[in-house]
Amino acid sequence: MYDFDASHPPRLARMLGFAGLIPFVSAALGIWLTPLGWRPFVLSALLDYAAVILAFMGAIHWGLAMRAGPEDTRTQMQLGLSVIPALVGWVVISVGLPAGLAVVLFILAFIGLYLADLRSVRLGLAPRWYPALRLPLTFGVVTSLLVAWGGLMLVQPG
Repeated sequence: MYDFDASHPPRLARMLGFAGLIPFVSAALGIWLTPLGWRPFVLSALLDYAAVILAFMGAIHWGLAMRAGPEDTRTQMQLGLSVIPALVGWVVISVGLPAGLAVVLFILAFIGLYLADLRSVRLGLAPRWYPALRLPLTFGVVTSLLVAWGGLMLVQPG
């Protein structure tokens, strides 16, 4: 088990977390660099991956809630928060929103999830090192989504 009070994230968590950025970065660049005919596929892959990762990150909060006792109000709040990211991701990709709006909603969702991560640490549910892992990963995700959004706004088929 990892040291809950360590100030630095475990190496494996960092490596896997940064590996998870590869699809975000490659798809964001793909919006700018691929031929016009491929861009809808690249965008769809980016949005689908964002929804999957949002659900994955929300599930972490479900796991954090299991650390506290069932009578602990932190547990109930954490369980409630844990399902929101998956629902947001599902709604964003399933209702046919314009791509630019979908990207912006994902950006807001990932920022909101990071704030929930910080709350979890303050409550003692998440390890002390968690923000040191989540901040650069959230920055990478949000930056990738901004790059993709910029590509959608500036590189439209004529």
